Amino acid sequence: MGFMLSKSMDQNFKKQQEFMLHNARLQMERQILMQNQMRERQMAMQIAWSREFLKYYGAFFSLAALGLTIGAIKKKKSVLFAPVVPLSFVLVYQMDMAYGTLIYRMRGEAESIMVAEHDRLDLPHGVPNFESIEKARRAKAALGSLFEK
Repeated sequence: MGFMLSKSMDQNFKKQQEFMLHNARLQMERQILMQNQMRERQMAMQIAWSREFLKYYGAFFSLAALGLTIGAIKKKKSVLFAPVVPLSFVLVYQMDMAYGTLIYRMRGEAESIMVAEHDRLDLPHGVPNFESIEKARRAKAALGSLFEK
C-alpha cells in the first residue's frame, strides 16, 4: 500500500515539476517579448523625436542660410557665409538619423562590436548576481538602522 502511494506521489511530483517548468518557460517568453516591445517603442520614439527635431532645425537652417547668404552678398563679405557649412553638416546628420540609413549602420557597427570587441561590453565587477545584490541590500539596511538610532 505504501509503495502504491509513494509511486502516485512521485508521478504527481513529476507532473507538478513539468507544469512549473512549462509555466517558467512561458513567463520567460512573455518577459522577452515585453522587453522587445518596449525596446521597439523606445526606438520608435527616438526616430519620431529625430523627425520632429528635423522640422524645427530645417526651418532654422533655411532662415539662417538665407539670411547669411543675403548678408554676404549685400556686404560683399564671404565670411558671413561660413556658418552655413557646419550648420549643413548638422542638418545632413539629422536627415540621415530621421529618414536615412544611420540606424542600420549603427546596428551593423553594434553587431560588429558584440562579435569582435565583446570585452568592451563587460560590466565593472561582472554581472550582478544574487549574492552581490543581497550584500548591497544588507549594507543599505544596516546603514538605515544606524541612522534611525
